[in-house]
Amino acid sequence: MPELLELTEHTLSEKLAEDITVIDMRGVNPFTDYFVIATAKNLRHAAGLATEVIKEAQKNGYDVRTQEGSEGSSWILIDLKDVIVHIFTEDARHQYKLENLWSDQPITHYEESKQ
Repeated sequence: MPELLELTEHTLSEKLAEDITVIDMRGVNPFTDYFVIATAKNLRHAAGLATEVIKEAQKNGYDVRTQEGSEGSSWILIDLKDVIVHIFTEDARHQYKLENLWSDQPITHYEESKQ
């Protein structure tokens, strides 16, 4: 598993994100390898998760291309180049259904890959 993906999953898990899901985009998207999708408990939690993911990525030498959404957003996207992180509130995740949109790609859940 790529180091950035592992770092992202671990950071989200440590900060109590829920239902962490990875979609392997390598076969269909030339701009990124993975989507990581996570659910935040509320808007404040979503902003905190985004801050921690960015902080850990930068601390480990990864560039943050961009962040879309900010505090108060129900969907925050963080572009780390090889990994794009989508942090949703529960309602927003059900509304946008990214897993359904990309259901033809390999999908794994973080809990399943823990050792």
